[in-house]
Amino acid sequence: MHFSILPPLLHQSAHTTVILTLAVVLVSGCANMAGIAPHAKPTDSNSLALGSAMGGTAVDGHWPGNAWWQTFSDPQLDALVQQAVSGSSNLKIARARIEQARALAGIARAGTLPQVGAKAEFTRERFTEQGLVPSPLAGNWDWDNEIAMKASYDLDLWGKESSALDAALSAAQVSAAEARSVQLNLETAVVRSYLQLSLQYALRDIAEATLRQQESIVSIARRRLTAGLGTQLDLSQAETALPNSRAEIEQVDEAIALLRNQIAALSGQGPGAGDAIRRPSLAQQRDTAQPPISLPDNVPANLIGRRPDVVAQRWRVEAAGKNIDVAKAAFYPDINISAFLGFQSLGFAGLLTSASGMRGIAPAISLPIFEGGRLRGKLGAETAAYDAAVESYNNTLVLALQSAADQIVKLKSSAQQQRHSQQALALAQKSYDIAQNGFHAGLTEYLSVLNAQTSLLRQQQRVAQARNAYLDAWVQLMQALGGGLGDDLPTPPAQAAL
Repeated sequence: MHFSILPPLLHQSAHTTVILTLAVVLVSGCANMAGIAPHAKPTDSNSLALGSAMGGTAVDGHWPGNAWWQTFSDPQLDALVQQAVSGSSNLKIARARIEQARALAGIARAGTLPQVGAKAEFTRERFTEQGLVPSPLAGNWDWDNEIAMKASYDLDLWGKESSALDAALSAAQVSAAEARSVQLNLETAVVRSYLQLSLQYALRDIAEATLRQQESIVSIARRRLTAGLGTQLDLSQAETALPNSRAEIEQVDEAIALLRNQIAALSGQGPGAGDAIRRPSLAQQRDTAQPPISLPDNVPANLIGRRPDVVAQRWRVEAAGKNIDVAKAAFYPDINISAFLGFQSLGFAGLLTSASGMRGIAPAISLPIFEGGRLRGKLGAETAAYDAAVESYNNTLVLALQSAADQIVKLKSSAQQQRHSQQALALAQKSYDIAQNGFHAGLTEYLSVLNAQTSLLRQQQRVAQARNAYLDAWVQLMQALGGGLGDDLPTPPAQAAL
């Protein structure tokens, strides 16, 4: 229940008003907020141990820039990422949510400002003979007219409206950070798909080279059979490998087509756009140079201001805290002041004369007394929401550090795998060359050549896959470090020490 008091200004002294206001504040104590308080606390980023993987990594690296993928020096990739950012429906939805949140903040801002309105009412009616209207109007038809301007202002002594505005502004910041997070995920998806496309082309090169070698061996087997130096079994074994190699090439072509469709879809285009995607030309695929394994300094402390999803969670905590302030302010009286100025008359003859003028001011105090637990329930719900927001922030921060640590582990492992694969490839190439030379000289059976060739093919594939795994882990590390899309986002000042 709310109790409202509208004191007649002309008949009430200032002293009486002060006493009444104090009484109101005391009575409002009937609704109390005792025993309701948040329990969750934001995690101190410096308290999270980095572990051996991140702790043993060089810290001379730099935070990612907005266009971190340009490290690959592939103009086609640059164009595809730009197209994805401009054409993605998901990103457009996220941007629309920003505008919606800003509009809602505008509504909340209106509650902190004076409200001014005007009205003009002209009512044709028959006045009752038993009411307050005197004769000759009583019992007859005439016009009841009013033209007035009205203004009102909530004093917001307890900060309810200003806290609601702060919560709405924080929600707008959440939407802005989430849009950056959507953009980062989109950019990462395009780059990773592009890396997979590059890998498939490399695997196709290997499969085609293998097919050419097998065709050469088939030709040699035929010549040896004609010369009486070989057997039909050797020729049959050599020919058997050809269909399998052609099937493997077809499988790679399928993967290439699917990846083109995927990249086109990520950029908000139809499959036809994928047909125009050429073979990637990544600098890291043209030579052996690769991005180094390094981290920026003080990752845990700086990560909370650079990863868009972490920044979004921080603003959620801020908004939840302001909603608690709104719920607390509801326990105290609302004091509003309204005023009006205008003309009112029966009939039109004297409507705009001084005799029809009216004016007034109306202070109003509204306070809760018995609310059946509604205010406590509201405060409890907002407090629980704050605890959930804090724990969500804590979880996001932990997962962010895990993501960065995981990619460092993958990078180090991929670097080792590449070294081992290169060594194995050199040995496999040596074995294949020996087997092939022996087969040419008639000293080695074709089965030895086939085994050596199969081993060589697998090692070539492993080298290509290990190189791609390294680049893919580097891309995901850029994502884990915020991708340069969160370092310019504002952060809640109240949580600067998080």
